[in-house]
Amino acid sequence: MTKIEAVIQPSKLDVVKAALEAIGISGMMVLDIRGHGRQKGHTEFYRGREYNIDLLPKIKLELVVRDEQVEEVEQTIVKAAHTGKIGDGKIFRSRIDEVIRIRNDERGPDAI
Repeated sequence: MTKIEAVIQPSKLDVVKAALEAIGISGMMVLDIRGHGRQKGHTEFYRGREYNIDLLPKIKLELVVRDEQVEEVEQTIVKAAHTGKIGDGKIFRSRIDEVIRIRNDERGPDAI
C-alpha cells in the first residue's frame, strides 16, 4: 500500500476530486494548509500599509491506495491540477506497512 500526499492550488480541488472519483478513488483526506516553495509569496496593501504574504493557501490531499493504483492516481492528479504556472504543487509518495479499519479490525489492503 502507498500513501500519496498531493499539495495543490485551492482552485483545483473540485477538479482533482472529480477526476479521482472518475477512476474509482473516493476515500481521501483534504486539509487546508499554507506554505510556499519557489513562489515566495507576494506583497499586498491593506489600509495603506504594505504586507508580505509569504505563506500562501494550499490544499493537501492524502490518499492511501493499493500499489497497483499508484501510477494511475498520480497521473490523474497531475493532469487535473496542472496549470503550467509556478505553484501548481507537488506529490509525495510513502510506503504504508499496515492499515486497520477501526470499526471491525479489518487489516491490510481490504481496510482501505
